[in-house]
Amino acid sequence: MATLTGLDALARNDFAALRGKSLAVVCNQASIANDFSHILELLLPLHRSGFLTITKVFGPQHGLFGHTQDNMIEWEGTMDARIGLRIYSLYGEHREPSGQMLRDVDLLLIDLPDVGSRYYTFIWTMAGCLRKCAELGIPATVLDRPNPIGGQVEGTVLDPGFASFVGLHPLPMRHAMTVGEVATYLRQNFLPSLELEVVPMTGWSRSDYFDDTGLPWAMPSPNMPTVDTAVIYPGGCLLEGTNLSEGRGTTRPFETFGAPWLDGWKLASSLNALGLKGCHFRPIQFQPTFQKHAGQLCEGAFLHVTDRSTFEPVITYVAIMQQAIQQGRFEWKQPPYEYETVKLPIDILSGNSWLRGAIEGQEPLTSIRERFIEECSIFESKRQAALLY
Repeated sequence: MATLTGLDALARNDFAALRGKSLAVVCNQASIANDFSHILELLLPLHRSGFLTITKVFGPQHGLFGHTQDNMIEWEGTMDARIGLRIYSLYGEHREPSGQMLRDVDLLLIDLPDVGSRYYTFIWTMAGCLRKCAELGIPATVLDRPNPIGGQVEGTVLDPGFASFVGLHPLPMRHAMTVGEVATYLRQNFLPSLELEVVPMTGWSRSDYFDDTGLPWAMPSPNMPTVDTAVIYPGGCLLEGTNLSEGRGTTRPFETFGAPWLDGWKLASSLNALGLKGCHFRPIQFQPTFQKHAGQLCEGAFLHVTDRSTFEPVITYVAIMQQAIQQGRFEWKQPPYEYETVKLPIDILSGNSWLRGAIEGQEPLTSIRERFIEECSIFESKRQAALLY
């Protein structure tokens, strides 16, 4: 049975639940149905006929239709003449709607993709929207979508002292929850007054990767071109906290990594010698077109995932950083990063400071993995309470 998203379920019922509602819609370019129709394409005829009213459209990081390719590039809203509605940015002056923006709204409709990693900002855009709804007494409906990288949990759980826009509340780095389940977790633990409905999927299994679902893949953000990118992202994103290129400015970001001062052949050889599960490192040279080391010849490696079921993205990229340190000239990126101006980017990505110390100190991967397992085990009861499938 092919998976149907929450948007597909709503469309199958002719959007009956939205009749007569004044909506604010939170979406981006990947908010599509299984026939490739965008949510606004489906809702606008109903808006024009008077079946419902769309009062506002909000977009997250990278813009409503993904026009800001690099990360941490703010964008501002605009009047969209094509659809006849004003688009509001939630990645700029505002990261959540203001009360003024929601004054004529009686339902907030959220349809945002996620990639299964705590750092991905769309779930925190959703969190800000839900917090504002709870404050103002506005009901929220979240249209559920698959977690594209299956049901494995891995990594650290955020320490609230390291909260930021790449992690506002405790979650594992690889959380194995759907966007609707994350919303449920937020209501259960932080927003008890929120009136929340999650429109569930059908035909989805937690063990499914996105390419098992039969749904069309639309890039949720410009540097997330494929499902393979999402598979490695729970580890690959950690390189944003370093002076290593995480491959932004190449056609395969996060799978590609390196720096001008690295010996890529030495790095790939040392990593392959570790016997890390489900992957292989191939030495490469590349020249990023933007972001870190733009226009410079870099050496590094391309990460091939050979077995998704055993691959551990977070521990793998911990190993990459440890091996890069041994070649010298490795540095931690300094703030600011994602609106944090004091704490190191690697610490807010890690959700703690201990992981940075373990990497610098060349702590054995087995010990780091054990601490990951311990933190995730402590969090598991809260995660289980939010699961919908």
